[in-house]
Amino acid sequence: MRRFILQQSESELYTSQAGLAIVGFCLNKKTELCKTARTISKRHGIANMDLLRTYLGLLVSGKSDFDAVEQVRRDPFFKEAMGIKQSVSSSRLRQRFNEDARALIPLIDAASVDFIRNVDAPITPLSTGHVALDIDAFPQDNGKTQKEGVSRTYKKNLDGYISMPAYLGQEGWCLACELRPGSQHGQNEFRYTLERVLPRAKSLTNKPLLARMDSAHDAEDNRCYLHWQNVDYLIKWNPRREKAADWLEKAERLAAWSYPRPGKKVGLFSVLRENRDGHWHRLVVQLTVRTTDKHGQLLLLPDLELEGWTTSLCEENYSDEKILQLYRDHATSEQFHSEFKTDLDLERLPSGKFDTNDLVMTMGVLAYNLLRWIGLQGLLGDKAPIRHPAKRRRLRTVMQEIIGVACRMLNSGRRLILRFGAHCPAYDAYQEVYSGLG
Repeated sequence: MRRFILQQSESELYTSQAGLAIVGFCLNKKTELCKTARTISKRHGIANMDLLRTYLGLLVSGKSDFDAVEQVRRDPFFKEAMGIKQSVSSSRLRQRFNEDARALIPLIDAASVDFIRNVDAPITPLSTGHVALDIDAFPQDNGKTQKEGVSRTYKKNLDGYISMPAYLGQEGWCLACELRPGSQHGQNEFRYTLERVLPRAKSLTNKPLLARMDSAHDAEDNRCYLHWQNVDYLIKWNPRREKAADWLEKAERLAAWSYPRPGKKVGLFSVLRENRDGHWHRLVVQLTVRTTDKHGQLLLLPDLELEGWTTSLCEENYSDEKILQLYRDHATSEQFHSEFKTDLDLERLPSGKFDTNDLVMTMGVLAYNLLRWIGLQGLLGDKAPIRHPAKRRRLRTVMQEIIGVACRMLNSGRRLILRFGAHCPAYDAYQEVYSGLG
């Protein structure tokens, strides 16, 4: 095997992040952020938009640390691709985010929704005709730090934050990802979350919505508010002080029983309950009775397991089995959580200030939607690099196949040219996405 001779060019410009050209075009041409960022007045210094362009370019490359900006601040391709006029240092980026976090968050929230609308992103409904709106919290481990807002979480029992994302459609478009102190319960101030998210969802689709949530949000206030907003709901039931034994008699009368194995039977049935505003909701109850364990050992007393789901969907059109199937599909949102925490590197947040970390998560929503759209456009068609069939690609796959493509940038005849390798497997997919932006 022959050894390579290593050389560094003095004039030619190469990059391993060619996909930033797509990201920069989407940010600058498919959102109103360039205009709205000017509303936060600064008498001097770097423009707000240059700060946002810089940090978004880092996020879509899988870097959330402010210090990572030092690797790209003198990179001509990074500046051209993202449309940056004036580079920023890591310390200045951190400082400005600390100063303007509260003012920037609503602007970036609006830009995320604008982007989904402006690229005419597909929003696939469920088999029922509803568009799913999945809302579920996830914890972020920020233990052994003194960051503002870090506390013991009620989920996973770790020190960190709780984020409350909302995903629309089977593609999983993220409409918001609100950061909360770790000790704050999911239902606390949840009405504020619904008031923010529902108008955004309704502005993106004319189809009926089905809000799906876990048992932390099984509250009468939520059911009544969703009813007033004409939104159907499917929420995991929280039995609280109700005992499974008290439901056994009802199950014997009403349930349809199945027998998965000897010594185990599962009953499924529905009952109607009235809310305080006068409208009724349906409670689908599943009672599991075990007289033997999975090894066939007889139990001294039957083991009873009680589960349930509250929903506005009527029994005439949606069977009990259909309700369970719809809620199981809600678990898909757990995959989206992991993309925030691992692919975008937003498990451990970069700042000691709570508001700045909230801004980082909001920027993460915009980066998430950009990468999701690029993946749908470029990695599912015939021109995509060979991969197993899928309905969508993970953000990490998009970073590897599209964002992390190597190329050479040429400046010729007042034109900027990206020249890819002769055997670049992602060139056709890249060209299809970029040319599709108009």
